[in-house]
Amino acid sequence: MPAPGENLRINAARLWDSLDQMAQIGPGIAGGNNRQTLTDADSEGRHLFARWCRDADMTMGVDTMGNMFATRAGTDPKALPVYMGSHLDTQPTGGRYDGVLGVLGALEVVRSLNDLGIQTKHPIVVTNWTNEEGARFAPAMLASGVFAGLHTEDYAKSRRDPDGKAFGEELARIGWVGDEKVGARKIHAMFELHIEQGPILEAEGKTIGVVTHGQGLWWLEITLTGKDAHTGSTPMNMRVNAGLGMARVTERVHQIAMSHQPNAVGAVGQVKVYPNSRNVIPGKVVFTVDIRSPELTKLEAMKSEVIRAAHAVAAELGLGVEIEDVGHFDPVTFDVGLVSLVRQSAEKLGYSYQNIVSGAGHDACWINRVAPTVMIMCPCVGGLSHNEAEEISPEWAAAGTDVMLHAVLEVAEVVG
Repeated sequence: MPAPGENLRINAARLWDSLDQMAQIGPGIAGGNNRQTLTDADSEGRHLFARWCRDADMTMGVDTMGNMFATRAGTDPKALPVYMGSHLDTQPTGGRYDGVLGVLGALEVVRSLNDLGIQTKHPIVVTNWTNEEGARFAPAMLASGVFAGLHTEDYAKSRRDPDGKAFGEELARIGWVGDEKVGARKIHAMFELHIEQGPILEAEGKTIGVVTHGQGLWWLEITLTGKDAHTGSTPMNMRVNAGLGMARVTERVHQIAMSHQPNAVGAVGQVKVYPNSRNVIPGKVVFTVDIRSPELTKLEAMKSEVIRAAHAVAAELGLGVEIEDVGHFDPVTFDVGLVSLVRQSAEKLGYSYQNIVSGAGHDACWINRVAPTVMIMCPCVGGLSHNEAEEISPEWAAAGTDVMLHAVLEVAEVVG
């Protein structure tokens, strides 16, 4: 059955209104959102999403990690479902669209199919994956990682936030522990629509990013231990300054990433300084190094060089050093057939596009291990994301969702 023609589009105004309504839940302080995973705001957002799915005649399933699966029935009960989705949780100072566009864009695809009376052979499932961001409970993409077999459920539920609260306990507290076994579902194909979170598409004047690969990542948590001392009365040559050690490692991370150009990035992100007093030399610093590359050899080389640099700095300054792996995934190659289909859909609709590598981790990176998967990206103003000033246009949101609509219909097979 040929796919519907170029005139088929989603309801752009309804999609934008849905994004605005979801943004009212867990508002930030500067126009964005603070809807961190397993908070009361996250639960409220889930309830709104579930209500919208019921109104669209979908049935909701929830697994024991809190992943939500809203299903639109297909005509063949034996056909494996086609999945679309992303996540509703945000960073502490997150934007309105990171993740949310992928969930609500998928919902809009189903709503539009309902409006047009289009049936598909394969069921279509809209998914909200739990704890993609990893801001409250590390590592990121935690629940999709359990689904794909990267983590055990016991490991995931034992993760604790900065206040010591366990993931499993908080999931139960907000009432979103489902009864499905994690990973039991079979997937015919998965699509994830997302904002780019980078400046390339906007700078190149392209409307659609066809994501061919995802960068690999290492998060290394480094603890440097020195000696707390008074900043005014301790001679410079008698200091064991953990803060100085962190500064030197930070510089080395930058140098290492630059030495592996192109296609390599690195920086120090989260930092905790102890005792964090104005007039005390830091006796301990805990900080996270984030290094990424779509090339596995570069990624592994950078990791080794960062570890060597941290040990060298510690030895030079007389510091203790501990290094822990707190996050990792190898570079991802998305399904070639689905990538081609996304490209064809953009061409059919007349949208400009280019191939792109995802610089961030996404749930699709894990699901790609168990099913054919692809990502679609739309531009993001100034490349700014994980920031309350994150911005996209209604036209960009609609274009990405239109492309997903056409690609999904090809895979789900229109009936009649």
